[in-house]
Amino acid sequence: MLYLLADLANYLSPLRLFDYVTFRTGGAAFTAFLIVVLLGGRTASALRRLNATAAERLAGLVPDEFIDKEKNRTPCMGGILLIGGVLVSSLLWNNMSKPIAQLLVVATAAFSLIGFYDDFNKVVRKKRDGIPAKLKFGLQLLVSAGAVFWMTRIPELSPLMSKLMVPFMKTPLDPAGFPWLATPFFTLPFAVLVIAGASNAVNLTDGKDGLATGCTIFCSLTYAAFAYLMGHRIFADYLLVPFLPGAEEAMVFAASLCGGCIGFLWHNCHPASMFMGDTGSLALGGAIGLLAVLVRQEILLALVGGVFVMEAGSVMIQVASFKLTGRRVFLCTPIHHHFERLGWTETQIVVRFWILAGVFSLLALATLKLR
Repeated sequence: MLYLLADLANYLSPLRLFDYVTFRTGGAAFTAFLIVVLLGGRTASALRRLNATAAERLAGLVPDEFIDKEKNRTPCMGGILLIGGVLVSSLLWNNMSKPIAQLLVVATAAFSLIGFYDDFNKVVRKKRDGIPAKLKFGLQLLVSAGAVFWMTRIPELSPLMSKLMVPFMKTPLDPAGFPWLATPFFTLPFAVLVIAGASNAVNLTDGKDGLATGCTIFCSLTYAAFAYLMGHRIFADYLLVPFLPGAEEAMVFAASLCGGCIGFLWHNCHPASMFMGDTGSLALGGAIGLLAVLVRQEILLALVGGVFVMEAGSVMIQVASFKLTGRRVFLCTPIHHHFERLGWTETQIVVRFWILAGVFSLLALATLKLR
């Protein structure tokens, strides 16, 4: 919306700034940050009146000894504020005539609605399990598939959707050498699984004050950098990444995501005044997955989102090991609970995982030159 102010630059030259993607990126991050910070107190109070407490959301999901009794009254549907701030900021600062911007806003909102429906059933309707897990995952797959189909209908992006970019390789996989991998029959379903998987991975990580929020900041900054480079022909050619006109809108959206998470961290840091709940975590993960697929770096997401992979991977390993051998590999999963049982404090777990997230992001950016 604010992008349109650039059309008035002939009458007021400073308005030309709204035509610069770097200015819009900074504005998007700052706007999302302000919205979430300034409205956080009122949002937390309103959620408390809904009795949307952390204890109700976590009941049955983690061992009772890991539910801090002091947090029983902490509201957990703060994702309404977080995602709302991100979407409002994106609508203001993105060029919404670009299909990439439209896709990111609509798909992220859809993931948030799935999470809201689940949270609402748990904390307002008092249904302990929320919506059935199979239904929730099915809805995530549906939104992911719709987003991938939308990508195939974007003229600039469609030719890239059949190409599989592999870290450290200069060019996409050759269909002649990898006929089963470098074709739409693999890349499109793979993209759907990446988006849905990222959504669930962030949801699993959201178990400590600021943990998922802080890690998402690093992921969004990393993909903002990739989006900027892909949208700039000279940089794209130099770094051997696909050139994608309009990718800069993904950068603006990623900045909104980053700003919103920083603002939410103001309220979500230990001791948290509210948690994001599935309303926020499913949307954050879905947004990260969408960005990864858009910039054609979905395989690299395993490194960019290394902490999320650790969390989700620990759950899968634990379940597989217990079913096959009757033994547990970890003391408790997701893996942050394993370290909690080892005696790490909540602050130690969160800060150390943030450090890992930062290291993973730097390593992912380093792959741009190691080609």
